[in-house]
Amino acid sequence: MKMKPLGKRIVVKALEQKQKTEGGIYLPETASKEKPQQGEVTAVGNEFKGVKIGDKVIFAKYGGTEIKIEGEDYLVLGEDDVLGIIE
Repeated sequence: MKMKPLGKRIVVKALEQKQKTEGGIYLPETASKEKPQQGEVTAVGNEFKGVKIGDKVIFAKYGGTEIKIEGEDYLVLGEDDVLGIIE
């Protein structure tokens, strides 16, 4: 099943939080269980400008609506929830 968001919305698959830093330091469980704020765009509404499928974005911590499609968790984000694109 595919989902096409309407208007100024995108669908994002949240990126998993890292358990270990680049330098090899393990993060405590509480830090790795925080709600993710980065994700990959999987669908873009026809009025949402500036992002495309495959872009990695930073979004508001408690923004968007969580949905489940075929057992996978996604977020539907409005334009105001997207803070920037990771390059």
